[in-house]
Amino acid sequence: MKSIALGCDHVGFILKADIVAHLQTRGIKVIDKGWWSTERTDYPRYANEVAEAVTSGEVDGGVLICGTGVGISITANKHPGIRAVVCSEPYSAQLSRQHNNTNVLAFGSRVVGLELAKMIVDAWLDAEFEGGRHQTRVDAITEVEARFNAL
Repeated sequence: MKSIALGCDHVGFILKADIVAHLQTRGIKVIDKGWWSTERTDYPRYANEVAEAVTSGEVDGGVLICGTGVGISITANKHPGIRAVVCSEPYSAQLSRQHNNTNVLAFGSRVVGLELAKMIVDAWLDAEFEGGRHQTRVDAITEVEARFNAL
């Protein structure tokens, strides 16, 4: 991935700054979609900003950070075309890209520390979608999504 949109709520703000720096050391262009302080805010706004950047093609992928990564990933997954995964360890991040072609990674600043977060991000970025039998499954996910979005 050459570009990443990154978003967080107030709980993820401090970790976000370190992840931005880490992505930049890897030569990845980072588009910061907010939040920019520890003052309370609601994560759906930033999940939406990142999801829209991914689906519009503004960026190649997204990273979201909140307390657990759960709520922010649920919100992102409401967008057609988003396959967001919340990960607390690198193996799931790697397999989510290889098997599910995830385009948004989420994690929680209350769950993982900085070094583990960087390992998760690296595993996700370094993995590539394998296609093949996995493409059939991703296509099935897309069909379900299209059916419910048509309602």
